[in-house]
Amino acid sequence: MQETLNYIQQNKQRFVDELFDLLKIASISADPAYSAEVLRCADEVAKHLTNAGADKVEVCKTEGYPIVYGEKIISADLPTVLVYGHYDVQPPDPLDLWRKPPFEPYIEKTALHPDGAIFARGAADDKGQFFMHVKAFEAMMKANSLACNVKFLIEGEEEVGSKSLEAFVKQNTEKLSCDTILISDTHIYSNEQPTVTTGLRGLSYVEVEVEGPNRDLHSGLYGGAVPNPIHVLSRMISKLIDDDGHITIDGFYDNVEVVSAEDRAEMNKLKDDPEAFKNSIGLKGTEGEKDYTTLERTSIRPTLDCNGIWGGYTGEGAKTVIPSKAFAKISMRLVPYQTPDEITEKFTKYFNKIAPDNVKVTVRPHHGGMPYVLPSDTKEFRAAKKAMETAFGKEVLPYRSGGSIPITAMFEQVLGAKSVLMGFGLDSDAIHSPNEHYGLFNFYKGIESIPLFFENYTNGN
Repeated sequence: MQETLNYIQQNKQRFVDELFDLLKIASISADPAYSAEVLRCADEVAKHLTNAGADKVEVCKTEGYPIVYGEKIISADLPTVLVYGHYDVQPPDPLDLWRKPPFEPYIEKTALHPDGAIFARGAADDKGQFFMHVKAFEAMMKANSLACNVKFLIEGEEEVGSKSLEAFVKQNTEKLSCDTILISDTHIYSNEQPTVTTGLRGLSYVEVEVEGPNRDLHSGLYGGAVPNPIHVLSRMISKLIDDDGHITIDGFYDNVEVVSAEDRAEMNKLKDDPEAFKNSIGLKGTEGEKDYTTLERTSIRPTLDCNGIWGGYTGEGAKTVIPSKAFAKISMRLVPYQTPDEITEKFTKYFNKIAPDNVKVTVRPHHGGMPYVLPSDTKEFRAAKKAMETAFGKEVLPYRSGGSIPITAMFEQVLGAKSVLMGFGLDSDAIHSPNEHYGLFNFYKGIESIPLFFENYTNGN
């Protein structure tokens, strides 16, 4: 293992330089205008896997963007780890809030990252994190220390719901067969308190439309006499959560996991700091479901949020209209025992129930995903915990994240393997936001931890 660590230390700058080359590619899967860049990024990922020492590297076609595959099988008697990541990124909008162009990476020191952080779209989500695995694999190959078989599955549609992934996995179960799946697309609690993610919330995502008059109307001639869809939609959204932070949808909490007082006390050992939380996002106060801490609200409780709302005239100047239609996007984060189909159905029924008779309401389901839990008494968790404790030199605690990675439940169902969520970012890394960044400390700790995980997992530690 020392040879592996020596190789990492000797090549740290090159690893960052190569990551910069990937970050310069605007692989925005949501915008067809960038399709050529997404395809170019897939080819570059394949080149990196090949150069690192992977065999059978392929850029596999799908109905959407390609999946990059590679493997190194050293013995049928050893376990196989499937590494998952994604090379596509979120759109960088709003561009005017970036301090520098989003696809021109640079390093800057911050209070949380005194060693420097890489600023660019995709730095933490997920190019910087999946690239750790490529470089750790390269180091193990160069040091002849690879402890088990490894396969790579790097997709290009995670930011648009992994639309082609499930079909690909089902069509390639033998190729992707493995003992466990290793994913770095999550964060740790802090650099001072590293964690392994043991739970993710699920997701139900919908778009709603409220239609009033059959055309946009002059607000002077019709104002005061007809329903304004923006007003109606705003009132309806305000009825979805009460003053205690409780979601009002009929039956929404029917299947919510009840977390024991003992488990709640254990998770709150992470020492939630309300003032630091507020200051980190520029707020004077927080809110949420009554009788739960901020840590609990953002991990073991379901939520509902309006992600966007629009309608009518939004261009320069004034246009005095009552819009014909108004729209909103709404996401609901789910906890164990809730399912996206169940919650989407309950939302649809309730949203139609609270709509006034003088408008038409349409609910369009988008992507969803199941919640996921990795028990902390599993071989996979123990291997990750020990690896990170060695790399960080600190105790590592289990941590439930509020985010969603819908493919974890699908992997378990189709491949019969648990996913280890060993991410290294921080929740302050501004993923999906302007000025996304990823600490150099975190990048290097990830590269150091991954070979240790392989060794621990193979040895049953």
